[in-house]
Amino acid sequence: MPSRTQHTYVLVHGAWHDGRVWSRVAALLTAAGHRVLAPSLSGHGDKAHLLGPRIGLTTHIDDVVDLVLDQDLDDVVLVGHSYAGMVVSGVANRIPKRVARLVYVDAMVPVHGESAVDVMPLTRALIDGAAATAEPWRIPPLPELPAPYGLFGVTDPDDVAWLRTMLTDESVLCFQQPVELDDPAQALIPRTHVLCVGDEPPGVTRRPVPPTQPNGEPSRVHELRSGHDCMITHPGELADLLLLHP
Repeated sequence: MPSRTQHTYVLVHGAWHDGRVWSRVAALLTAAGHRVLAPSLSGHGDKAHLLGPRIGLTTHIDDVVDLVLDQDLDDVVLVGHSYAGMVVSGVANRIPKRVARLVYVDAMVPVHGESAVDVMPLTRALIDGAAATAEPWRIPPLPELPAPYGLFGVTDPDDVAWLRTMLTDESVLCFQQPVELDDPAQALIPRTHVLCVGDEPPGVTRRPVPPTQPNGEPSRVHELRSGHDCMITHPGELADLLLLHP
């Protein structure tokens, strides 16, 4: 049943993916009466041709800020998956008055001055591995693992094949650049965390969500029993969670 109040959701994909990864969730949110945008970041999807060593976290923050300003969006529910937790945090710092809520979906949640390497130390191994190649700035997608881990938590053969069509390399700079969170206004934005639990690959550790949000409210944390790419494997459940706290 469509909601009486229309909200605007901006869904931001994680590293190596593109905006199509959100298509199932976007369809459900749209059917509920909301406006949904799921852009591909520079170096991915329709912007894959832009991939290069100068593409970094700041580029991706610019991508989303420009989208919000160009579309003159207000009261945005800004959703970031995985690495995009870094992106949406930076966007909120740049245009806090445009953001109604931040939603971190199995995402990196930084503090001021941190990079992805700081938030997720496992990323350092990816950078070190790239350093020994002919293109040390280029990091390929993570490999598919045996079940139940699969490809970013996706195990259905048809879904894996579809996911492969959207995976592209990532620039090292995306993981190395620190995020700026120095505007006090961004700390006032309510936050929701969705944690994918049950099938975490070995060696992957998640920073605990503090009991209190930066704005002083109790943290809102939901657990979803799924692999990492829950927007592919559990779109209905994820959409329901996004609709809980618009």
